[in-house]
Amino acid sequence: MNKTTIKKYARLIAVKGANVQRGQEVIITASVEQPEFVKLLAEECYRAGAAKVIVEWDYQPLTKTHYRYRSVKTLSKVEKWEEEKLAHATEVLPARIYLESDDPDGLAGINQEKVSKASQARYKIIKPYRDKMENKYQWCIAAVPGEAWAKKMFPGLRKSAAMEELWKAILYTARADGEDPCAAWDAHNADLAARSNYLNSLGIRKLHYKSANGTDFSVGLISNCNFMGGGETALGSGTYYNPNMPTEEVFTSPMRGEAEGTVVSTKPLSYRGELIENFSVTFKDGKAVDVKAEKNEELLRNMISMDEGAAYLGEVSLVPYDSPIRNSGLLFYNTLFDENACCHLALGAGFENCIKDYEKYTLEECRKMGINDSMIHVDFMIGSEDLDITAETADGRMVPIFRNGNWAF
Repeated sequence: MNKTTIKKYARLIAVKGANVQRGQEVIITASVEQPEFVKLLAEECYRAGAAKVIVEWDYQPLTKTHYRYRSVKTLSKVEKWEEEKLAHATEVLPARIYLESDDPDGLAGINQEKVSKASQARYKIIKPYRDKMENKYQWCIAAVPGEAWAKKMFPGLRKSAAMEELWKAILYTARADGEDPCAAWDAHNADLAARSNYLNSLGIRKLHYKSANGTDFSVGLISNCNFMGGGETALGSGTYYNPNMPTEEVFTSPMRGEAEGTVVSTKPLSYRGELIENFSVTFKDGKAVDVKAEKNEELLRNMISMDEGAAYLGEVSLVPYDSPIRNSGLLFYNTLFDENACCHLALGAGFENCIKDYEKYTLEECRKMGINDSMIHVDFMIGSEDLDITAETADGRMVPIFRNGNWAF
C-alpha cells in the first residue's frame, strides 16, 4: 500500500478520529504486529500537539497463553499499579486510540468460563474509574490489517496480496482513500447529523422491525433521548471527535425493559476471539429470555449472563443496507466494520450522552431514566434487504423509517 495514503490515514485518525489536542496525553493500544503504522500514528499525534504518546502493546497468541495458564484468581486481580494508571487517567483524560487487527478466530478454544469470572471480578474494581471518565475524553477505534485477519477474509490469496486487499477495504470504508479524507469526514458527519435531526423531530416512542427471516420485534425509546451519528463532543473540553472509523450509523439508546419479540442475526458476531453464527435473540419485557445459534450458542448464553444488564439492550442503530461496507461484498468478521454494513442492536451498556442535556444529570440519573448499565456492550447485526422499520410517535402516527432495508426518507 502506498505510504503517502497510509500517512494520510494516520493523520485522519489523529486529527479527525481522536482529535488530539495540544498538550494532551495519548494512549494507543495496538498489536505488536503493527510497529510501523503505530510509529506513523504517534508522529501524527505529536504533530497535532500531543505532549506524550504512550503505546500499550498487545499480542493475541500471548493473551491466549495467559488465559490457559493463569488461575482465575490471578486473572481477576487488579494490581495496585493498574489502579494508579486508572486514577491518573481520570485526572488527565488522555485521548485513547484503539487499533484493531486481530485474528477473528484467534482466541478460539479458551476457557470462556474462566474469562467471564475474571472479567466480572476486575470490572467491580475498574467500574468506578470508568464511570468517572464517562463522556469526558476522546476515543477512536480504527483498524489496520493483520495477517491472520487478512487470510480469513481473502483465503484464496497469498499473504501479501491478502494484506493489500484488506488495506484497500479499510481505507475505502473509512473514507481515507481520497485526496482529502478530512473533508470527506466533514461531509459524512453533516449527512448523519441531518438524519439524526429529522428522527429527533418526530417524537418517536417505539420502533417496529419486520423481516422475512423471522425478525418481528419492537423496542421502546426514552422520551428525552436523541438519535446521534458520526462525531461526538467530550464533556468539559467540548472537543469534537469521531469514535469509530468507519461509521455509517444513526443510533440511540432504548428504554430499558421495553423490547418484545425476536430478532435474527444477518452476520456472524465476533466475541472474545470466537465467532457466533446464525443466531437469534428473543426478548420479553426488555430482557433477552432465549437465544439460539448454530455455532457457539453457549458463548452467546454466557455473554448475556455477564451481569444483570447484559441481557438488556443498550443501543438501537440504523444503517442502510445500501452502505459502502455492505456494497463492498466483504464480510470483515469484525464488528467495527460489519455493524456498519446494516442495522444492528447492542446488548449491554447504553449511552448516557443520548439523553438530551445529559451534562445536567449524573450517570445514576441517566440510568434511572432508562439507560441500561452493564459491563458489556456487544453489537450484533440484524439488517437485511427486506427489513422494514416503522416508528410509532408520541402523537400516535406511524412513520416509515426503513423500507426494504434502506432509509424511507
